[in-house]
Amino acid sequence: MASVACIGECMVELRQAHGGHSSGQSAGQGGGLYSRGFGGDTLNTAVYLARLEVKVDYLTALGDDALSDEMIAAWTAESVGTRRVVRLPGKLPGLYMIQTDANGERQFFHWRDSAAARQLMSLPETDELLNSLMSYDIVYLSAITLSIYDAVGRDRLFAAIKRARLLGTRFVFDTNFRARGWPDRDVAREVFAAAFAAADIVLTSTEDLLALYPGESREQLMARIPSPELVFRLAEPVSLLRFPGATHEVRAEPMTKPVVDTTAAGDSFAAAYIAARLAGSDPIEAAQAGHRLASLVICYAGAIIPGYAMPPKKRHRPATTRQVTK
Repeated sequence: MASVACIGECMVELRQAHGGHSSGQSAGQGGGLYSRGFGGDTLNTAVYLARLEVKVDYLTALGDDALSDEMIAAWTAESVGTRRVVRLPGKLPGLYMIQTDANGERQFFHWRDSAAARQLMSLPETDELLNSLMSYDIVYLSAITLSIYDAVGRDRLFAAIKRARLLGTRFVFDTNFRARGWPDRDVAREVFAAAFAAADIVLTSTEDLLALYPGESREQLMARIPSPELVFRLAEPVSLLRFPGATHEVRAEPMTKPVVDTTAAGDSFAAAYIAARLAGSDPIEAAQAGHRLASLVICYAGAIIPGYAMPPKKRHRPATTRQVTK
């Protein structure tokens, strides 16, 4: 069975509850109720890969606390492999809080500087972990993953990925860009360039790339990425695909249900795309699968939709495609 290693960080999430305030506090005092969950972009992708019956391990570091125990249990329940999770005594996972204003706009506040996951590339176990990448068919990570390591850690990770690629492992890079995770955009651009050069498949979007390279055209942005296989998601539900011998446009089917929450749209797209490519589908069919799953996920609140809401297995509905002239 084909296997995927997803590398990244899962954090404790505090989400503002709708409409309520804790006893004895008014809205003006900033009080309120929060629900606790877990969140992380590559973890979301790992869960959807497992639901699509892909063998997947999540590579990260956690503490030895009760919250880390809960994460491990939740991932195991979703059939996400945890054998590559390093547990660090005395450490904790990172935490972020989501606040929503009266207009529905969200703000994120992070406490992650001392999170266990940030040490993953500088541990006694790191060499063994990185050598294990050779045993996977695909290594998947995002720009958020790269942002939590220092320059030495990133170089160490890239070197391991290059060794694994020599043995046939493919590297999939998702450009999920969050400016708050980088000291400045120049550092981010340098790291992105290294990831583009090493990747077999790049999953990106106008939202991510225009934040790094403002004012550039679609053609200029795509030209920055030398990877043999590129999925470039536009602001509308359309993807431009570039792969050896062709460039295609794949358009998602029109939505028939209201959009509830766009969280994890890109994460689920990535999972369906990777799963389809591992199953032998070509990039066009894989992008169709990505759009189908993402269109379903955004109809539910939260990053991970209920298991019963997952699409039937081997469901194929052709999306609109057309060849784009170069």
